[in-house]
This record gives sequence, C-alpha cells and structure tokens, in this order.
Amino acid sequence: MTRKPDPRLIAVDWGTSNLRARLIDASGVVLESRASARGIQSVEPGDFHRVLEETCAGWRSGGAAPAVLMAGMVGSRNGWVEAPYISCPAGAAEIGAKLTPAPGSTDVFIVPGMDCRWDDGAYDVMRGEETQVLGTGVSDGLLCLPGTHSKWIEVRGGRITRFATFVTGELYAAMSQSFIGRLAEAPDNPAGALAGARAAGLQGGLGRSLFQARSQVLGGGLLPNEVRPFLSGLIVENEIRGALELFGHASTVTLLASEPQASVYQQALANAGLGVTLVDPGLAFLRGIGRIAAMRPAS
Repeated sequence: MTRKPDPRLIAVDWGTSNLRARLIDASGVVLESRASARGIQSVEPGDFHRVLEETCAGWRSGGAAPAVLMAGMVGSRNGWVEAPYISCPAGAAEIGAKLTPAPGSTDVFIVPGMDCRWDDGAYDVMRGEETQVLGTGVSDGLLCLPGTHSKWIEVRGGRITRFATFVTGELYAAMSQSFIGRLAEAPDNPAGALAGARAAGLQGGLGRSLFQARSQVLGGGLLPNEVRPFLSGLIVENEIRGALELFGHASTVTLLASEPQASVYQQALANAGLGVTLVDPGLAFLRGIGRIAAMRPAS
C-alpha cells in the first residue's frame, strides 16, 4: 500500500513583485508549488491573510494543517507585518528563535530579516537572502546573490557574519534608459561586456567610467550595439571589485543565480580570477527555510 505524503510545511517566498508557495512533506520533498504576481506591492493593507489563503487553498484544510513559514519582503515595513531585523552574526538557530507571528494566526510565521553595521559607519539590511544562504550548505565562505540590489554575504562557522548591498541591477536599468545609454542599438553585442569590465579599471571612479558608454561610441571605440553589454560589464565588474575590497580576496565565490544573471556573473567572476560554485536559488531557499523551521520553538 502506498503511503500518502504527510505535509509538514508551507514555505512561502513573498517578495515585492511575486509570491511563490510550496507544500513540503516531512522528508523535504515538494508536493505542490504555486506562484502568482501577488507581490506585496499589489496587496492592500489588511488583505495579506486572504491572499495567502487563496494561494494555499486546499493545503490547510482537514487534519493537522501544516505551519506556514514566509520569508522576503512580506516582513518589511510595507509588508504584512514588520519582522524585526536580527543583527550579524546569526545562523539558523538565532533566526528560527525570532520568527514573527502573522496577525490573527497561530501557525503562520515570518522569517526576520538581518542587518549589519560596519566599522566605517555603513548600515545594511536584507530580507529573504539570509534564507537562501542558509540553504547552500556553505559553512565558511563568500557568497554572491545578484539582483536589482545584489548581496555579497560572508559566512563563518555556519553563521552570517557580514554582508553588503550593491545597487547593480537598479543602476544598470537607470543608465540604460539615461542620456548616457541613448546611443544603444539592438541586438546587443556581448563583446561590449569585456570593454566595460576593462573600463572599470580607469582612474577617476565609476562616475567617469560610466560616461565612456557614450563617449566611446562618439569616438569610434565602441559600437552602438555594444553599449548595453558595456554598461553591464562595467557595473558588474565595479560590484566585484567593491566586494573584494570589503571582504578580501576569495579563491572561490558561491553564486546563487539563475539565467541570464548566472552566465553574466560566472564570466565576470572568472575574469577576476575567482572560482565559482553555482547554486540554484530556489533549491537553496527550500533548504534554508527547512533549516529555519526545524529551529522554531515548540508551540
């Protein structure tokens, strides 16, 4: 007789633009997955519980309903309820002990974000990335999570010790639509990325190097279809240089990315002389939230 899977947990990755929920059994196998565009920016205050129940319809009815564990921007100031940050250093045990209950629920919890205060006075925050990092299995190392706001995260002894954010994706989008990027033509020629990476080494800083995306076209050193790849290569290379300045040179970086970012960063990291271990972000999230759930205090 085939044994029916026993749902243990509903893992929810609830970001600014998207919502993804997975029903997981006791062995960590995903029984069912659902996704929608109901990110927190599309949910009215007071409507989060209804959206969650609609997303998980049928998963929590009958018998012992599985607990719900949510991570991401759902715990931000603009989300369902603000889950206080946990300061570095911290790991699964500290995070699991500080889950924030969702209003009006006894078995729905939000994973707290993390904050980091640097000796130079910088302050940084994140929500969701900590869950992915804990699912990589990295005990000691440096991790990169590309995105609109890329994160570089240091792990020591299985705990997140420091992290820094780079507005790489947002900067690229802004520059691509700016006067500097106006000369760009499609289709993009990937050859521009290497020229952009080299431009990151120019004296004068990023502000000077960015203008090269325009001036080099006018001067004949760059083709119009190389402009966007040039900007990408320049900004990503600048991010990598900044991260290594902060954390020190690492022989290998664990990269949590899917395409097209995975290929862009793999090449850029290799150009910088770094080894790369690629990890699937979705799989890392599931493993990480499972670790956090195992640390949740018994109710």
